[in-house]
Amino acid sequence: MYDRLEIEIKDHVAEVRLNRPEKKNALDAVFFEELAAAGEALQDNDDIRAVVMYGNGGCFCAGIDTSALMQFASDIDGMRAELATRSAGDRGNKFQRPTVVWQDLKVPVIAAIEGVAFGAGIQLALAADFRFMAHDARMAIMEAKWGIIPDMGISQSLPQLMRADQAKELIMTGRILEAQEAHDLGLTTYLADDPVAEARRMAADLAARSPDSIQASKTLVDTLWGEGRDQLVLEGELQSKIIGHPHQMETVMAQMQKRAPVYK
Repeated sequence: MYDRLEIEIKDHVAEVRLNRPEKKNALDAVFFEELAAAGEALQDNDDIRAVVMYGNGGCFCAGIDTSALMQFASDIDGMRAELATRSAGDRGNKFQRPTVVWQDLKVPVIAAIEGVAFGAGIQLALAADFRFMAHDARMAIMEAKWGIIPDMGISQSLPQLMRADQAKELIMTGRILEAQEAHDLGLTTYLADDPVAEARRMAADLAARSPDSIQASKTLVDTLWGEGRDQLVLEGELQSKIIGHPHQMETVMAQMQKRAPVYK
Protein backbone atom coordinates (compact mmCIF):
# COMPACT_ATOMS: atom_id res chain seq x y z
CA MET A 1 0.00 0.00 0.00
CA TYR A 2 2.87 2.38 0.80
CA ASP A 3 6.34 2.72 -0.74
CA ARG A 4 7.93 4.74 2.07
CA LEU A 5 6.11 3.42 5.13
CA GLU A 6 5.45 0.14 6.86
CA ILE A 7 2.34 0.02 9.04
CA GLU A 8 1.46 -2.86 11.33
CA ILE A 9 -1.56 -2.91 13.64
CA LYS A 10 -1.67 -5.31 16.58
CA ASP A 11 -3.48 -5.21 19.92
CA HIS A 12 -4.89 -1.74 19.19
CA VAL A 13 -1.42 -0.27 18.55
CA ALA A 14 -0.31 0.93 15.12
CA GLU A 15 3.42 0.79 14.39
CA VAL A 16 4.39 3.29 11.72
CA ARG A 17 7.89 2.70 10.39
CA LEU A 18 9.63 5.19 8.10
CA ASN A 19 11.10 2.90 5.49
CA ARG A 20 13.79 4.53 3.42
CA PRO A 21 16.81 3.45 5.46
CA GLU A 22 19.30 3.83 2.60
CA LYS A 23 18.59 7.59 2.72
CA LYS A 24 18.32 7.78 6.52
CA ASN A 25 14.56 8.12 5.98
CA ALA A 26 14.93 11.54 4.35
CA LEU A 27 11.58 12.79 3.11
CA ASP A 28 10.95 13.02 -0.63
CA ALA A 29 7.72 14.01 -2.39
CA VAL A 30 6.31 10.47 -2.13
CA PHE A 31 7.07 10.43 1.60
CA PHE A 32 5.16 13.69 2.07
CA GLU A 33 2.07 12.24 0.41
CA GLU A 34 2.22 8.93 2.22
CA LEU A 35 2.73 10.40 5.70
CA ALA A 36 -0.35 12.58 5.24
CA ALA A 37 -2.42 9.73 3.80
CA ALA A 38 -1.38 7.29 6.52
CA GLY A 39 -2.29 9.71 9.28
CA GLU A 40 -5.68 10.31 7.69
CA ALA A 41 -6.30 6.57 7.42
CA LEU A 42 -5.42 5.94 11.07
CA GLN A 43 -7.64 8.82 12.16
CA ASP A 44 -10.60 6.94 10.74
CA ASN A 45 -9.65 3.61 12.34
CA ASP A 46 -11.59 3.25 15.59
CA ASP A 47 -9.62 0.14 16.55
CA ILE A 48 -6.44 2.18 17.06
CA ARG A 49 -5.69 3.33 20.61
CA ALA A 50 -2.03 4.35 20.28
CA VAL A 51 0.63 4.84 17.60
CA VAL A 52 4.37 4.14 17.70
CA MET A 53 6.52 5.83 15.04
CA TYR A 54 10.19 5.20 14.29
CA GLY A 55 12.62 4.88 11.42
CA ASN A 56 13.94 1.65 9.96
CA GLY A 57 17.71 1.30 9.82
CA GLY A 58 18.42 2.93 13.17
CA CYS A 59 17.68 6.50 12.07
CA PHE A 60 14.51 8.48 12.61
CA CYS A 61 14.67 11.04 9.78
CA ALA A 62 17.51 13.09 8.29
CA GLY A 63 15.18 15.81 6.99
CA ILE A 64 14.00 16.64 3.48
CA ASP A 65 15.78 14.90 0.64
CA THR A 66 17.54 17.38 -1.63
CA SER A 67 15.71 15.82 -4.58
CA ALA A 68 12.42 16.92 -3.03
CA LEU A 69 13.77 20.43 -2.50
CA MET A 70 14.76 20.64 -6.14
CA GLN A 71 11.38 19.31 -7.24
CA PHE A 72 9.47 21.78 -5.11
CA ALA A 73 11.74 24.65 -6.19
CA SER A 74 11.21 23.89 -9.90
CA ASP A 75 7.92 25.78 -9.60
CA ILE A 76 8.78 28.44 -7.06
CA ASP A 77 5.69 30.56 -7.68
CA GLY A 78 3.47 27.53 -7.28
CA MET A 79 5.33 26.60 -4.11
CA ARG A 80 4.79 30.05 -2.63
CA ALA A 81 1.08 29.80 -3.42
CA GLU A 82 0.91 26.37 -1.75
CA LEU A 83 2.65 27.72 1.34
CA ALA A 84 0.14 30.51 1.77
CA THR A 85 -2.94 28.33 1.16
CA ARG A 86 -4.97 26.66 3.88
CA SER A 87 -6.09 23.19 2.85
CA ALA A 88 -9.52 21.59 3.03
CA GLY A 89 -10.15 20.05 6.43
CA ASP A 90 -8.01 22.66 8.23
CA ARG A 91 -4.97 20.38 8.48
CA GLY A 92 -2.39 22.79 7.14
CA ASN A 93 -0.97 23.31 3.69
CA LYS A 94 0.68 20.67 1.50
CA PHE A 95 3.95 20.89 3.40
CA GLN A 96 2.40 20.89 6.87
CA ARG A 97 -0.05 18.00 6.49
CA PRO A 98 2.60 15.23 6.76
CA THR A 99 3.33 16.30 10.34
CA VAL A 100 0.16 18.09 11.48
CA VAL A 101 -1.97 15.05 10.70
CA TRP A 102 -0.16 13.17 13.49
CA GLN A 103 -0.80 15.99 15.94
CA ASP A 104 -4.47 15.82 15.01
CA LEU A 105 -4.83 12.10 15.72
CA LYS A 106 -7.28 11.53 18.55
CA VAL A 107 -5.02 8.84 20.03
CA PRO A 108 -1.53 9.31 21.54
CA VAL A 109 1.45 9.13 19.17
CA ILE A 110 4.82 8.00 20.55
CA ALA A 111 8.01 8.65 18.56
CA ALA A 112 11.17 6.60 19.06
CA ILE A 113 14.20 8.60 17.94
CA GLU A 114 17.45 6.92 16.95
CA GLY A 115 20.24 8.36 14.82
CA VAL A 116 19.11 11.86 13.87
CA ALA A 117 15.96 13.94 13.66
CA PHE A 118 16.97 16.91 11.54
CA GLY A 119 14.83 19.60 9.89
CA ALA A 120 11.61 17.96 8.74
CA GLY A 121 12.58 15.01 10.94
CA ILE A 122 12.47 16.95 14.18
CA GLN A 123 9.18 18.55 13.16
CA LEU A 124 7.72 15.10 12.58
CA ALA A 125 9.06 13.91 15.94
CA LEU A 126 7.64 16.97 17.70
CA ALA A 127 4.23 16.17 16.23
CA ALA A 128 4.13 13.13 18.53
CA ASP A 129 2.71 13.35 22.02
CA PHE A 130 5.73 11.62 23.55
CA ARG A 131 9.32 11.14 22.41
CA PHE A 132 11.83 8.50 23.52
CA MET A 133 15.33 9.43 22.35
CA ALA A 134 18.46 7.28 22.25
CA HIS A 135 21.41 8.57 24.28
CA ASP A 136 23.54 8.95 21.14
CA ALA A 137 20.81 10.45 18.92
CA ARG A 138 20.85 14.07 17.77
CA MET A 139 18.29 16.74 16.85
CA ALA A 140 18.35 20.02 14.94
CA ILE A 141 15.91 22.55 13.55
CA MET A 142 18.01 22.67 10.42
CA GLU A 143 16.14 25.06 8.13
CA ALA A 144 18.40 28.06 8.87
CA LYS A 145 21.09 26.18 6.96
CA TRP A 146 19.08 26.84 3.80
CA GLY A 147 17.97 30.36 4.66
CA ILE A 148 14.36 29.44 5.43
CA ILE A 149 12.22 28.85 8.52
CA PRO A 150 10.71 25.63 9.86
CA ASP A 151 7.20 25.49 8.42
CA MET A 152 5.89 21.97 8.96
CA GLY A 153 3.70 22.53 12.01
CA ILE A 154 6.38 23.56 14.47
CA SER A 155 4.17 26.46 15.56
CA GLN A 156 1.79 23.87 17.03
CA SER A 157 4.41 21.90 18.96
CA LEU A 158 7.35 24.05 20.04
CA PRO A 159 5.36 26.57 22.16
CA GLN A 160 4.18 23.66 24.32
CA LEU A 161 7.71 22.48 25.02
CA MET A 162 10.18 25.32 25.51
CA ARG A 163 10.72 29.03 26.18
CA ALA A 164 10.53 31.53 23.35
CA ASP A 165 14.16 32.64 23.65
CA GLN A 166 15.38 29.05 23.47
CA ALA A 167 13.19 28.37 20.46
CA LYS A 168 14.46 31.46 18.66
CA GLU A 169 18.08 30.44 19.21
CA LEU A 170 17.54 26.93 17.83
CA ILE A 171 15.54 28.18 14.84
CA MET A 172 17.96 30.99 14.00
CA THR A 173 21.16 28.96 14.30
CA GLY A 174 20.08 25.48 13.25
CA ARG A 175 22.68 24.04 15.60
CA ILE A 176 22.74 20.34 16.39
CA LEU A 177 21.67 19.15 19.83
CA GLU A 178 23.02 16.08 21.55
CA ALA A 179 20.41 13.95 23.29
CA GLN A 180 21.02 15.23 26.82
CA GLU A 181 20.66 18.88 25.82
CA ALA A 182 17.56 18.11 23.78
CA HIS A 183 16.08 16.44 26.85
CA ASP A 184 17.10 19.31 29.14
CA LEU A 185 15.37 21.76 26.79
CA GLY A 186 12.15 19.75 26.90
CA LEU A 187 12.24 18.42 23.34
CA THR A 188 12.20 14.78 24.45
CA THR A 189 10.07 13.05 27.05
CA TYR A 190 12.62 10.40 28.03
CA LEU A 191 16.13 9.29 27.13
CA ALA A 192 16.31 5.55 26.61
CA ASP A 193 18.78 2.78 25.86
CA ASP A 194 16.20 1.24 23.52
CA PRO A 195 13.73 3.92 22.40
CA VAL A 196 11.64 1.56 20.25
CA ALA A 197 11.14 -0.92 23.08
CA GLU A 198 10.20 1.86 25.50
CA ALA A 199 7.78 3.39 23.00
CA ARG A 200 6.12 0.02 22.51
CA ARG A 201 5.87 -0.44 26.27
CA MET A 202 4.13 2.91 26.72
CA ALA A 203 1.81 2.27 23.77
CA ALA A 204 0.74 -1.08 25.20
CA ASP A 205 0.07 0.54 28.57
CA LEU A 206 -2.02 3.35 27.06
CA ALA A 207 -3.88 0.93 24.78
CA ALA A 208 -4.97 -1.06 27.83
CA ARG A 209 -6.59 1.97 29.44
CA SER A 210 -10.02 3.48 28.79
CA PRO A 211 -9.97 4.83 25.19
CA ASP A 212 -12.43 7.57 26.13
CA SER A 213 -10.25 8.77 28.99
CA ILE A 214 -7.01 8.70 26.97
CA GLN A 215 -8.51 10.55 24.01
CA ALA A 216 -10.20 13.14 26.22
CA SER A 217 -6.95 13.67 28.13
CA LYS A 218 -5.11 14.40 24.89
CA THR A 219 -7.84 16.79 23.75
CA LEU A 220 -7.85 18.57 27.12
CA VAL A 221 -4.10 19.21 27.19
CA ASP A 222 -3.84 20.11 23.49
CA THR A 223 -6.68 22.62 23.90
CA LEU A 224 -5.19 24.21 27.02
CA TRP A 225 -1.70 24.51 25.53
CA GLY A 226 -2.64 25.06 21.88
CA GLU A 227 -2.38 28.32 19.98
CA GLY A 228 -4.87 27.44 17.25
CA ARG A 229 -4.67 26.70 13.54
CA ASP A 230 -4.05 30.35 12.56
CA GLN A 231 -0.43 29.74 13.50
CA LEU A 232 -0.18 27.26 10.63
CA VAL A 233 -1.30 29.99 8.26
CA LEU A 234 1.40 32.29 9.65
CA GLU A 235 4.07 29.62 9.02
CA GLY A 236 3.05 29.36 5.38
CA GLU A 237 2.76 33.08 4.79
CA LEU A 238 6.19 33.82 6.27
CA GLN A 239 7.86 31.02 4.31
CA SER A 240 6.24 32.15 1.04
CA LYS A 241 7.92 35.55 1.48
CA ILE A 242 11.36 33.99 2.03
CA ILE A 243 11.73 30.99 -0.22
CA GLY A 244 13.17 31.58 -3.68
CA HIS A 245 14.02 35.21 -2.97
CA PRO A 246 17.61 36.50 -3.33
CA HIS A 247 18.80 36.04 0.26
CA GLN A 248 17.49 32.50 0.48
CA MET A 249 18.95 31.56 -2.89
CA GLU A 250 22.33 32.99 -1.88
CA THR A 251 22.17 30.91 1.31
CA VAL A 252 21.56 27.74 -0.70
CA MET A 253 24.34 28.52 -3.21
CA ALA A 254 26.83 29.29 -0.44
CA GLN A 255 25.91 26.07 1.34
CA MET A 256 26.37 24.00 -1.80
CA GLN A 257 29.61 25.77 -2.77
CA LYS A 258 30.96 25.55 0.80
CA ARG A 259 31.61 29.25 1.11
CA ALA A 260 30.40 32.14 3.24
CA PRO A 261 27.21 33.74 1.93
CA VAL A 262 27.22 37.35 0.74
CA TYR A 263 23.97 39.18 1.33
CA LYS A 264 23.27 42.44 -0.52
